[in-house]
Amino acid sequence: MLGRIAAFLRIPQEVRPAYWEETLARNQVSLLIISIMIFGMELFNIVNVLFLSSSGLGTRNNRIYFSLYCALLLAAALALALQRAVRRRSRGVRWAVQYGATLFFLLWHVCVNAYDLYRSPDGEVGIYVTAILAIGVFIQMPSGYSLLSYALAYGLFLTLAGRSLPSGSLLNLTFTTIVGLAVALTRSSNAVVMTAQRQEIQQMNRQLQALLQKDPLTGLLNKTAFDACAACQLDGHESAPSVTLLIFDLDGFKQINDQLGHPCGDHVLREAARALEAVFPDAAGIGRIGGDEFAAVLSGETAPEAEAGGRQLQARLRKIVWLDEPVPVGCSIGICRTSRAGVGYHQLYRAADQALYEAKAAGKGCSHAVRI
Repeated sequence: MLGRIAAFLRIPQEVRPAYWEETLARNQVSLLIISIMIFGMELFNIVNVLFLSSSGLGTRNNRIYFSLYCALLLAAALALALQRAVRRRSRGVRWAVQYGATLFFLLWHVCVNAYDLYRSPDGEVGIYVTAILAIGVFIQMPSGYSLLSYALAYGLFLTLAGRSLPSGSLLNLTFTTIVGLAVALTRSSNAVVMTAQRQEIQQMNRQLQALLQKDPLTGLLNKTAFDACAACQLDGHESAPSVTLLIFDLDGFKQINDQLGHPCGDHVLREAARALEAVFPDAAGIGRIGGDEFAAVLSGETAPEAEAGGRQLQARLRKIVWLDEPVPVGCSIGICRTSRAGVGYHQLYRAADQALYEAKAAGKGCSHAVRI
């Protein structure tokens, strides 16, 4: 039972940053609305004391009420000013301002209601009840802050006015405080649950988005994602010395599928993908752009370095085995390098594809490099 209560009150570490940001955003709007209401009500009360009361500030009672109204009005203005001043500060600073303002507003209403009961012991506790319930409804607070706020309000009210309350009113007061606290705790718990659910949905969306960009067999970028990656690399390559596009076509892959079966062919494709990632670990992008065709986009590589990587790839491909037997697989490579600004991806791709055609025409396991 205690474990369930602790879980209900706890904010998991993984959702705390998002929970705090949501809490700050919600409370900022709530405190703005509360402050506007305070301005309207307290300005009316001040005018009532100064101009509509026959005694004005001539009595001590009116002066006390006038001071209380002015204090709340200034507190609301200060809360709005501080929220604006610290809007770019840390979450802790912003929350301290919001919680300080909320606690002041709550305790102010406690003091006013207690003073009303001091003047008229037969009076009601409506101001206290309204404040307790309003804080639970409008302000979102973690459980610890809610417990502290309600305990302070309840304790202060009993200290100031408890002796003036009959047992029935005291019971109703206690029950209302518990209800207000329950509302605040439930609201905080629901906010934690909603935040956690949103994070799970966002994580699932990111995973789905990643899956949409991946080739399901090899785990490399699919053609659409690779084309976008290479185009992005070209768009920003003015600050880089060069961009190199390599297109790889596996030699004899149809014969592998026909003679050794499609499971072997899938194995070869996966191994070729791992070999590409090992040979070009710093590539801006590596993708499978066709059935047995792969591509890599490199930044800052020279043509000799790209050709050297191609030879390393050929050596790794020759090590592929299936059922403890070597698989006769190699690749032809077309390489195109550019260091000119304004070269588009389609232009670079056509040049690399033509280089691949030249490499295949020269025989299996060859590479051909061009520059545009």
